[in-house]
Amino acid sequence: MISFKTTTRAALLLGSLLIGASSALAETVLHRGNPGEPQTLDQAQTSINIEAFILKDLYEGLTIYDSAGKIVPGTAESWKLSDDGTVYTFKLRDNAKWSDGSPVTAEDFVFSYQRVQDPKTAAKYANILYPIKNAEKINKGELPLDQLGVKAVDDKTLEITLERPTPFFLELLAHQTALPVSKASFDKNGKDFVKPGVMVSNGAYTLQSHVPNDSLTVVKNPNFWDAANTKIDKVIFYPIDDQAASVRRFEAKEMDLAYNFSADQLDRLRKAYGEQVHVSPTLATYYYTFDTREAPYSDVRVRRALSMAVDRDFLAKEIYSGSQVPAYSMVPPGMDSYGEPAKADFATLSQLDREDEAVKLMKEAGYGEGGKPLSIEIRYNTNPNHERVATAIADMWKNTFGANVSLVNLDVASHYGYLQEGGKYNVARAGWVADYADAENFLALSISSNKTFNYAKFNNAEYDALMKKSYEEKDPAARSKLLHEAETILMKEQPVAPLLTQADLWLVSDRVKGWHDNAANEHLSRFLSVSE
Repeated sequence: MISFKTTTRAALLLGSLLIGASSALAETVLHRGNPGEPQTLDQAQTSINIEAFILKDLYEGLTIYDSAGKIVPGTAESWKLSDDGTVYTFKLRDNAKWSDGSPVTAEDFVFSYQRVQDPKTAAKYANILYPIKNAEKINKGELPLDQLGVKAVDDKTLEITLERPTPFFLELLAHQTALPVSKASFDKNGKDFVKPGVMVSNGAYTLQSHVPNDSLTVVKNPNFWDAANTKIDKVIFYPIDDQAASVRRFEAKEMDLAYNFSADQLDRLRKAYGEQVHVSPTLATYYYTFDTREAPYSDVRVRRALSMAVDRDFLAKEIYSGSQVPAYSMVPPGMDSYGEPAKADFATLSQLDREDEAVKLMKEAGYGEGGKPLSIEIRYNTNPNHERVATAIADMWKNTFGANVSLVNLDVASHYGYLQEGGKYNVARAGWVADYADAENFLALSISSNKTFNYAKFNNAEYDALMKKSYEEKDPAARSKLLHEAETILMKEQPVAPLLTQADLWLVSDRVKGWHDNAANEHLSRFLSVSE
């Protein structure tokens, strides 16, 4: 006979097992495609949105983008701005904590921003924080770190002094470069602070595991100040730069989100998945850059000729199925503070007239038919759309100039790493997504002192002077005029050839709730939920 005691014990054991199973089943998981393997999880070394999508789930800045792409309070619950527009005083949330349970302090932000500007760090995006007083001078080794205009008034009060009024500063603070690092964790772990099992984060999630080129998993941070409203328990990022593979995994219901699928699939996917297909116009420019350091790309006539010979209407309609639009300016339209961008002077010509003018310019430069042979290598990051664009442009340049064009592609990390490190090339594909809604963000790429993102190595004193004046100009209308003058020079010189204004293409499963298309392309997992 089985005793009551034994039976009770068995029942309790079974109950606990069922409860455990129920808990496991109740775990909500978001399977999120990411268009490549992150190069880094170090805030100071980040440079691309592949990393930003992950880092903004792990960490929270003073400000953040909400689900609609608007700037709202993050770790800072409130702030005040001085009358002259140069001093921000931020109040940190009393319940803001690191994932190890320790409080997030103003000193953590002081340390983090100093680290970004420390020349030894060699932060790729140090210029994001250049509006802070003395930041640029410190980054160039001209002043010590303690001269940075960032001060911990007390544990929960942070004062930031700017060089000059900066209308978009709150947006800068939401950038991944401005995300905080736990000073205690960094002091203890050094560069290992980014590793799973070591990382201490202050966002909605913590890093659980990272298997390179396979998956990166983050789990809900119970110490996050808004954990009660974070509905998803686990987010698995899948680094997939093969767009066809990304779509297949979405169709197989292995992923809930797939980013930037191939545009030639747009019609098919819309028919199959309807409202799960999202085409969201964004503040982003798809462009080609020329290496101006060496002939023939050091010759403005060659650059202009090559740019004019590109049929942008064909690229937009035939390759991107109308999901992107032809671009003749570096700054995309839709920037409220800027107005109509300054377009290249050939924007109003027909494509046939452009090609005729392009042939004349190329002959003047001594290349093409009757001149020196023109051999061009186009570099692009591995992607079916980028390959089709490069192939189409190669045909255009061959037909127009008799050029011999070859194509080279690398994975996204290697491609941008090569350009950012100053590697030599002929022509390279690049894209820029706005870090903040201001024309300066696009035009600053071509300032001669921008060693990271001025891939063309463009060096124009007049352009630099106009950009410098724009930073000093307080009047919005006068500032906009200076930026337009700078863009006019850029479009005349064509060190970069804008090709398309981009749209973000997402596949969003109907089990995902809380998704909102937005021009900033900001989609924090904490604002989403999933239903079975």
